[in-house]
Amino acid sequence: MITGLFINGEFKDCKEKQNIINPSTGKVMAQVSVASLKDVDLAIASARLAFDKGEWPRLPFDERKSFILKISQGILDKAGELANLETLNTGKPIKESTFMDIPSSAKTFEHIANNFQRHLFEENPQVQAEAQCRLVREPMGEVVLIVPWNYPLLIASWKLASALAAGNTVILKPSSLTPLTAFELGSIVNEAGLPKGAVNIINGSGPKLGEALCVDKRVGMISFTGSNEVGSQVIGYTSKYPKKMIMELGGKSASIVLKDADLEVAVNSSLCSIFLNQGQMCTAMSRIFVQEEIYDKFLSDFSEKAKRIKLGRGSDYETQMGPLISDAQRKKVIAHIEKAKKEGAKLVCGGRIPDNPSLKNGFFFEPTVLTGIKLNMEIFKEEVFGPVVCIGKFSSLNEAVELANNSDFGLAATIWTKDTTLAEDLAKRINAGTVWVNTYGMFYNETPYGGFKQSGFGKELGKEGFLEYTRLKNIAVDNSKDSKPLINYWYGF
Repeated sequence: MITGLFINGEFKDCKEKQNIINPSTGKVMAQVSVASLKDVDLAIASARLAFDKGEWPRLPFDERKSFILKISQGILDKAGELANLETLNTGKPIKESTFMDIPSSAKTFEHIANNFQRHLFEENPQVQAEAQCRLVREPMGEVVLIVPWNYPLLIASWKLASALAAGNTVILKPSSLTPLTAFELGSIVNEAGLPKGAVNIINGSGPKLGEALCVDKRVGMISFTGSNEVGSQVIGYTSKYPKKMIMELGGKSASIVLKDADLEVAVNSSLCSIFLNQGQMCTAMSRIFVQEEIYDKFLSDFSEKAKRIKLGRGSDYETQMGPLISDAQRKKVIAHIEKAKKEGAKLVCGGRIPDNPSLKNGFFFEPTVLTGIKLNMEIFKEEVFGPVVCIGKFSSLNEAVELANNSDFGLAATIWTKDTTLAEDLAKRINAGTVWVNTYGMFYNETPYGGFKQSGFGKELGKEGFLEYTRLKNIAVDNSKDSKPLINYWYGF
């Protein structure tokens, strides 16, 4: 297990160490190095030098592609080890790590490697007869990637693959709660033979390192995924030296279940849409609105099945839902539920720490269903980031759309109906960056992902996500007759 920082092509052990906790047991599973401000400066200097004078931004496309494909293969070669590490560090079920997170991470690098070159070329307009403009895509420079704890390797891969393919050099800062697979990714990058300084990986708390990374004028871009609270701080840090940003923030996503939906499919899929990864997803469908004709049946079936979800250690292949990331996160979830109950919400199931003795040391919490939610309640408006869902009813399609859009967030939504034409019409009216119809959580490397309103700005994935990591330059060549443009005669000399 790699536990040191990765700076300028070398692993660096530090005096300051940090305990990494296994959420399933509450016990220390590793100690990792913590970067000092001097280490941050070294990483920034390394990435800057590698961009300004190093090989990476100047490599021929085929060589850059080859390196990125090596990273993809390196992830696959270590898939079992990475899946186990991700599960131990986050608590998520090993089935999710094995069959979703790790292979998807490798696939992202593969897709970007095979497609980035064609994304880099723009059509070159002939503005007028005498002028030809050539549009050129260039790397942003030195890019800081700040990654959250819920999908440590996958979101790092989304960002790193695009940033590298565009020719940028990178500083990757994982969450200090879940840095282990990021360090292993550093090992894979090192084994792939990337030039020194192209990728740097540092660990430490956001308050300690975040400002130093974001305020530095040597940094050309910041790509951040995390909470709105921290995102606002990051934006504030950049005010001294403004720079390009991608901000993927929170969500309070809504699911609309129409009366003609396949009820069993809608119930089973909706369980996944809120309880997958313990509800610790920006796209979690934490508000489910069901047409009143089928509301009682949906609520009964959903609640009964939620009670049967098997909680357990992430490393157990029979586990369907693991622990929350930390005791602090569990306390936040409990506080949200208690406030909702005081405001009049009805607890249908869950809402407590399980009494199973085998789970007592982990940060487990039961899948929770609430009803009777009013629009002015905090739990209707704020992201819980845990296994908590509010289920309500609607009578008309207009009411369903109004309920879904009644949020400061606009990240994602789902619609369940057999009438896909109607679903597409509804999707156009929903204020969210991604709307899934009769499915949930389908992320494709070919299509962009990102939200509206307080869910942030910028995209990941797809051509649009890749181009976020580039800057567009216009080179205008005057082709006037005899090479004497109009500007030549302006003053009449």
